[in-house]
Amino acid sequence: MAQDITVKITDREGVVHEVQAPTDMAMNVMELCRSYELAPEGTIGICGGMAMCASCQCYVLNDVALPEMEADEEAMLSEAFYVKPNSRLGCQVPITEALDGLEIELAPES
Repeated sequence: MAQDITVKITDREGVVHEVQAPTDMAMNVMELCRSYELAPEGTIGICGGMAMCASCQCYVLNDVALPEMEADEEAMLSEAFYVKPNSRLGCQVPITEALDGLEIELAPES
């Protein structure tokens, strides 16, 4: 049976939130941030999770096995602001049991 995992998310004000994420609902990191209201409405997931806006860009702070970055995500990050080597689009990172203990920081609004 799928279990919830723990994810630490640093919001854009620098506040760290330790949240529980369900692994059986086909959610992604962007949707997790929205469900816990960790960013003001309309400032994260603007494109609806299509890798077309980078509003859900985050920085991965620890060594957790993430899925490989697809071409759409790479292309969007190549055009985004505040990109770092550890940047990912939250909408492209599905919540799985492998992400237990993930620590991320939301990138500044562009």
